[in-house]
Amino acid sequence: MINAELKYSFEYLGNSPRLVITPLTDRCYRTLLGAFYLQYGGAPEGPAGTGKTESVKDLAKAVAIQCVVFNCSDTLNYLAMRKFFKGLASSGSWCCFDEFNRIDLEVLSVIAQ
Repeated sequence: MINAELKYSFEYLGNSPRLVITPLTDRCYRTLLGAFYLQYGGAPEGPAGTGKTESVKDLAKAVAIQCVVFNCSDTLNYLAMRKFFKGLASSGSWCCFDEFNRIDLEVLSVIAQ
């Protein structure tokens, strides 16, 4: 099935409810863990309201890594993103970008670099 390892991070995230594991969330978890093992990121896509953000947050909780959800808007600039990425890199957290399609093309090109 999968031959990937991801070390447990021992980050205490509290006692909150978990998602119900379905075949679709299981496939999502396997795909994302395989990508992280190969040092790639992941970008689940699909219709609104299908649980993409919640699945990523639950996977982060399963491996004890903090996941920060960032709601993107068209007023975002590259300076704000620079500060955000600096904080992410220093903490070792995962990030989930909600509404990524709302970012302006100019800011998106700076982020991609």
